Amino acid sequence: MTEQNRLVVCASHSPGMERDTDLVFGTEFRAGLAEARAVVTEFDPDFVVLFGGDHRRAFRHIVPTFAVALSASILPEGGHAEGRLDVPADIAAELGAHLLDSEFDISICREVGLDHAFAQPLRDLTGDLNAYPVIPLPINCATGPLPSAARVLSFGDAVGRFLDTIDARVLVVGTGGLSHSPPSLELDAFDISDEERRRVITEGAAAARKKIKPEWDRAFLDALAEWDGAELAALTDDARAQAGVGANEVRTWLAAGAAGGGKPLHTVAYQPVEEWITGMGLVVSR
Repeated sequence: MTEQNRLVVCASHSPGMERDTDLVFGTEFRAGLAEARAVVTEFDPDFVVLFGGDHRRAFRHIVPTFAVALSASILPEGGHAEGRLDVPADIAAELGAHLLDSEFDISICREVGLDHAFAQPLRDLTGDLNAYPVIPLPINCATGPLPSAARVLSFGDAVGRFLDTIDARVLVVGTGGLSHSPPSLELDAFDISDEERRRVITEGAAAARKKIKPEWDRAFLDALAEWDGAELAALTDDARAQAGVGANEVRTWLAAGAAGGGKPLHTVAYQPVEEWITGMGLVVSR
């Protein structure tokens, strides 16, 4: 596969963005999404490789560090009905075998229900859950112990080596981050009800709005622009302490960037949006 056949896009996600149905907040970030979506449309991938985290929805009792989904649905959430992803199972299985050969003891998932970490970037960047076939690659970003940044970079590199063998145009997406600290993830509980989750989020929302760390976000974006692996690893391994528990999700950005060949990722948009409790960032590989 040539460099021209791979496009990397990494974007923050937030349930607050979907609740903002009047489009009042995050105008700069939304404009960046429109720009990135145009790039994706022009690129017209054959399929998508999507690195995403989990908010203790799909994986509660057994939490894989790295996984490959052979089939997947999307949970009903944020006003959206339940959906289903078009996963190219044969390619996903080949990727899984390649990763095992590359000494990654991955988990294989079937019929896994994924949340907005996977759904939102697909809707935002491609227009629909099923605009293109997609291979979901969950990375544990929520339930400690978490994979080190170095291991995540190696994982992404291994995925990239597999993509090198395929004659296809591939959109590689990383989703999550930047700085934020959702109350539901601050709570060290793996099996709470949806009702309890909503209560915890509601009660902690005011405090969460003040936990965005623009300085950390900009340092991370600067490191991506240079693809400074050492700096990216240092920032990621210290993400929770410096930028909140939700910043752990930038592991997906590292994996996506490495799968794209470790090239600079250019900032399209950055906007701290208190109403969404998140430093919203968006980068592309070209």
